[in-house]
Amino acid sequence: MEALGEKMADARAQIGRVIFGQQVVIDQVLTTLLAGGHLLLVGVPGLGKTLLVETLGTVLGLDSRRIQFTPDLMPADILGSEVLEESESGKRSFRFVHGPVFTQLLMGDEINRASPRTQSALLQAMQERKVSVAGHPHDLPSPFHVLATQNPIEQEGTYPLPEAQLDRFLLQVNIDYPDAESEREIVLRTTGLRNARPSAVLDDRMLLDAQRLVRQVPVGEKVVDAILHLVREGRPETSGIEAVRRNVAWGPGPRASQALMLAARARALLTGRLAPSTEDVVALAKPVLRHRMALNFSARADGVTLDTVIERLAADLA
Repeated sequence: MEALGEKMADARAQIGRVIFGQQVVIDQVLTTLLAGGHLLLVGVPGLGKTLLVETLGTVLGLDSRRIQFTPDLMPADILGSEVLEESESGKRSFRFVHGPVFTQLLMGDEINRASPRTQSALLQAMQERKVSVAGHPHDLPSPFHVLATQNPIEQEGTYPLPEAQLDRFLLQVNIDYPDAESEREIVLRTTGLRNARPSAVLDDRMLLDAQRLVRQVPVGEKVVDAILHLVREGRPETSGIEAVRRNVAWGPGPRASQALMLAARARALLTGRLAPSTEDVVALAKPVLRHRMALNFSARADGVTLDTVIERLAADLA
């Protein structure tokens, strides 16, 4: 575990050479990958979401590809398709041409600009690590992670992601504007003749070993109780919290509990600890729950935000 901690510290340092002022975001991204999950990055254009994903591919030593989602993108453009070929003897047969999804780190850029039909093409890949084309299953590489970027839904030309697909993302990380000092550093260090380039720290085999190690991290009963309390109190039908019953249309399912358990273990290892604490659960409450809950109409009309409701939930654990 100590060796893993040193490697992750090196990875954070390499990413920090390129991405400035977003340490919390970097830690949440690395937590997602250590836990073996997929990540949704949400923010307005120009905040470095694409650069962050590209940097991760280099630092973690993973084969990576990028898909630019557009309204005319079709499922076959992601998964691949079968083509009819004729041999020299005249025999015809179908050959499967792999799409860009057959990679270890798939970047889905502006995923909410594609139609719901195309978005759904990733569902099986994200959950089962395989795809079916023309009735034939095809296994994806291991490890396999989807890191998708999304513009805020309010922007023109976007489609809301279906709830079933949102639930497949381990974390939803919202990226805000950098502070003044970080933005000054960005301006000074990225407009010269040369930009800093990160170096590889891990490879795919080391990442898989780290993911197996995360699942072996012991979790105390207090942390398990905190996870279950947070998730179950987020359901308006059974919650004892007035803010939840009044404002939430539907709450998180059991997959949220699984995500919190894995992410808490990964966050503990990332910060050099051998077991997670309730502090990890509180820190991960928003990125785990914000895409697994929905406000009702009256709450949205009153200007209530999900982050505010989740803060009220997490306050019981502090």
